[in-house]
Amino acid sequence: HVQLVESGGGSVQAGGSLTLSCEASESIYRFCMAWFRQAPGKEREAVAYLNTGGMLKYAGSVKGRFTISQDNAKNTLYLQMKSLEPEDTAMYYCAANCDGLYPPPQKLAVWGQGTQVTVS
Repeated sequence: HVQLVESGGGSVQAGGSLTLSCEASESIYRFCMAWFRQAPGKEREAVAYLNTGGMLKYAGSVKGRFTISQDNAKNTLYLQMKSLEPEDTAMYYCAANCDGLYPPPQKLAVWGQGTQVTVS
């Protein structure tokens, strides 16, 4: 099945920007894709979804600051993050193959290993 590898995390000051990448081992155009994040001691939460019809959904806390997109030619999903806040500090995960329209994490079949984002 498809494998996902995230990259692009790092440490940044509040107000800064980062772009995360999620490279897939095969074409992702037929998959619903999503970004999740998990901070220490907290549950994994959805950040953004991009489904096969091109519909987008963002968590309220990131709407207007984050943008999800994909490049089918590169089999890569992106998350552009601007105006970062300390509350955005978390491990960010790419996921694919949704069971449902905007499912909770247990309803996505494929996950990457995560990339750490730290905002100070």
